[in-house]
Amino acid sequence: MSERSVQPHDRNALWDQDEAANANFKPLSRFDAERLRAQQPGVSPWRVVATQVVLGLVMALIGVAATGNSGVGWSMLYGAAVAVVPGALMARGMTSPLSSISVGSSVVSVMLWTTVKMGFSVLMLFAAPRLVQPLHWPALLIALGLCLQVYWLALLWQGRWRGHRVD
Repeated sequence: MSERSVQPHDRNALWDQDEAANANFKPLSRFDAERLRAQQPGVSPWRVVATQVVLGLVMALIGVAATGNSGVGWSMLYGAAVAVVPGALMARGMTSPLSSISVGSSVVSVMLWTTVKMGFSVLMLFAAPRLVQPLHWPALLIALGLCLQVYWLALLWQGRWRGHRVD
């Protein structure tokens, strides 16, 4: 229902529904919150980074085996590093004690480390032609794209994708 199509008496009814829903709200006790947290464990950023490292190594080996070209393997390793190194920087920054002092510091920390991660990724991509010889851009970009998909796999493994639990 769009905002323009809601009549004043409809708005009051919607407000009453919200109030009724809030009246039934019950805060969780410490025990209930701990139980809920145990049922819904967070995804460790270090697990994601480690999975990206393994995936990058496997892709590089497959790339060399499939093409017989070591340049493809090095390009794939560098592509994986473009995902892994900035991700590790962000994970380190986000898991530091300073980032969890308060809600405000957490928000600033997310913005800061996201900016660092994106900037470092761009710098690594610009440096690729100088650091990887011979550079195979398709191999680099394939490895980078697949390593970035590890975040979705981590959510699937934790059972958070579309509310389904994967056991």
